[in-house]
Amino acid sequence: MPQLSLADAVSSLMGRARTDLAELVAFPSVADPRQFPVEECDKAARWVADAFAAEGLTGVRLLDTPDGTRSVYAELPGPAGAPTVLLYSHYDVQPPLDEAAWASPAFELTERDGRWYGRGAADCKGNILMHLTALRALRAVDGSYPVGLKVIVEGSEEQGTGGLERYAEAHPELLAADVIVIGDTGNFAPGLPTVTASLRGMTVVEVTVSTLAGNLHSGAFGGAAPDALQALVRALASLHDEQGALTVEGLAADQAWPGVEYPEAQFRADAKVLDGVRLVGTGSVADRLWARPAVTVLGIDAPPVIGATSSVQASAKALVSLRVPPGMATATAQDALVAHLEAAVPFGARVRVERLSGGEAFSADTSGPAYGAMGAAMLEAFGKEMVASGEGGSIPLCNTLRTLYPQAEIVLIGVEEPTTQIHAVNESVDPRELELMALTEALFLRNYAEARRA
Repeated sequence: MPQLSLADAVSSLMGRARTDLAELVAFPSVADPRQFPVEECDKAARWVADAFAAEGLTGVRLLDTPDGTRSVYAELPGPAGAPTVLLYSHYDVQPPLDEAAWASPAFELTERDGRWYGRGAADCKGNILMHLTALRALRAVDGSYPVGLKVIVEGSEEQGTGGLERYAEAHPELLAADVIVIGDTGNFAPGLPTVTASLRGMTVVEVTVSTLAGNLHSGAFGGAAPDALQALVRALASLHDEQGALTVEGLAADQAWPGVEYPEAQFRADAKVLDGVRLVGTGSVADRLWARPAVTVLGIDAPPVIGATSSVQASAKALVSLRVPPGMATATAQDALVAHLEAAVPFGARVRVERLSGGEAFSADTSGPAYGAMGAAMLEAFGKEMVASGEGGSIPLCNTLRTLYPQAEIVLIGVEEPTTQIHAVNESVDPRELELMALTEALFLRNYAEARRA
């Protein structure tokens, strides 16, 4: 009787993967106690711990990280002389935003048009299932794992609080490995096997503008009294020129992306840009997304339209995000942003800029044996050559791991692709992407073990 192939094993496990993903998505594991009970994160963490324990991993435990959240750790020594591979993902998710805008309940995995919808279905619970399905397939076919394994599943990645980074720095032996597979990105396009070669860093500032001791009647005082909201809006508008290109002095915005290009028509479709609306910035789309800094106004504290009064505003506040490309220091970039905002506020208004969270950009060395093993695995799984793309998002843990383990290769993959709509309403995962990426990871673990033995 012929031996079961890894592809057949993964295919046979997809029903179980859907059931497990439904259970995991059902936990509203938003790591913000102001929005959801912390017990939901604890339940998700215990589910993840039990799932990896069931696959034969030992030393399974919950780590209390310094930010008050919990990460899941598991390990299993490999055969004598085998390398060690660390698998990473996170179980916490973004809040659902406007739950009424979801076509199906945010925390109930629902199948529509061949996709599985639910918050975290892709980012990042789908990637946890990628890891689990790969390990299950290897056990089904080989009866064991060809490498030593470590697993770390973070509980606060979306909040950016840095708890796991600080824990790893305090326990540097815990996550030491030859290769670190970060399951938190995805393919450049559906069906196109991709490794993420760079990540932008990120910093966030909170800017508060004050002009008056208190709000004033706009009829009695408007036209002479300085409006804090107007002052804030003018300062925010000064961050970009008429083409939407960044205008912050000290932030170079002319870098070029050397890898795969992102056709504008494809980007417009992926981003769901409305007809007739122009893209912002200059250079290629890939330049703008992966090689250059980008500033986004994340939120403004101001009176809502419904319930607004006829008042000149005494104060206003905004949260501003800056994405920082590789080669640019986050602290230097943040200094430039703060200086710009402080200088741009008009009317002599009082301005206070508070520096919040931040993380450095990351660039991977793709020349090592792990990338060779991953390329072979992707070619076998997808029937296509692996490509390398950038990622506009940030994963601060990557630089912590690179600092702690400079000899380890760090490989970023995952089940996400542009149509998954991570962080938005109606997030989903394509089960075919999940299947192919689980197969890729299983093949990679085999390939890498063989390459290290050669």
